Amino acid sequence: MEAFFEFEKPIVNLEKKLQDLRELATQEGVDFSHEINILEKKVAALIDDTYAKLSPWQKVQLSRHPNRPYSRDYIDLLFPDFLELQGDRTFGDDQAILAGVATWPPRMPGLAEPTKPVESNDRISVLIIGHQKGRTTKQKMERNFGMAKPEGYRKAMRLMALAERSKMPVITLIDTPGAYPGVEAEQRGQSQAIAESILCMFQLSVPSISIVIGEGGSGGALAIGVANQVLMQEYSTYSVISPESCASILWSDSSLAERASEKLKMNPPDLHRLGIIDSIIPEPKGGAHRNWLEAADFMHKALVETMTPLLKTWKTHPKKIVSERQKKFRGMGLSALAHAPVSSGS
Repeated sequence: MEAFFEFEKPIVNLEKKLQDLRELATQEGVDFSHEINILEKKVAALIDDTYAKLSPWQKVQLSRHPNRPYSRDYIDLLFPDFLELQGDRTFGDDQAILAGVATWPPRMPGLAEPTKPVESNDRISVLIIGHQKGRTTKQKMERNFGMAKPEGYRKAMRLMALAERSKMPVITLIDTPGAYPGVEAEQRGQSQAIAESILCMFQLSVPSISIVIGEGGSGGALAIGVANQVLMQEYSTYSVISPESCASILWSDSSLAERASEKLKMNPPDLHRLGIIDSIIPEPKGGAHRNWLEAADFMHKALVETMTPLLKTWKTHPKKIVSERQKKFRGMGLSALAHAPVSSGS
């Protein structure tokens, strides 16, 4: 049985009735097209109504939905020639970080070949790095729930150095609750690895795009999130801390996570207004987990629209790629300050 959250239950129940009616029509050979049409409209209306009224906490839940597409799912749909590269050449391979090279431009999802031939001189290699979670219990353990250790970020840095030498633009897909906080990670230099990865991304002379596709948690997300353009999917989240941890620190009660999610301003509209991200990628009606192919189609459009001007700038004014990225992040605090409420006591 597919997983769903409590606020999705009415939708799931109505969809089950719709599916039962379709199966009955097939088995009995009876024309229920009128009834099916009515139910389909009810489902669509219920989805619209439910998702128009989502609370900040419900949006956090959606960003963690177990059926939401992960990095590998988008890569398989958009970059069929993706070649994974592993290892940090120091300790080992961290499967919480997926990385490799692929050919740009991305393929239209659902099509074996592009709708029109792509000129050979328009094809370039790109480096793709993303957090990767698991779906089964075994996969979750292998991927450490998408929480990278130092070797994961060192693998990312090793491959970003390769991208720098080989003149490959960098695309990163962010989906992590945060970097792994375990003792062994700290012993191997977790904070240093994150800091060095951030510095590495600031200094890249190639174009870079980061997309938050699920959870964007703290330094674990920022370590691969310093890019010329930072995008977020409609129902993703991006924050310095998880709502549960925030509630534990502020009120010594992690059960107040829902309250914390309202204060953190971790949803795309708030972050876009504050200048933390550059644009928002729409998702299918009801969220990316309901239609992977349509979600990948939105992703494809956003990637092409964002990367195309970056490539033009890179070819004509290559030094601007670095300076504009640094300027963008230096201005974030000023943008947030401009939107901050004025204290009456000041």
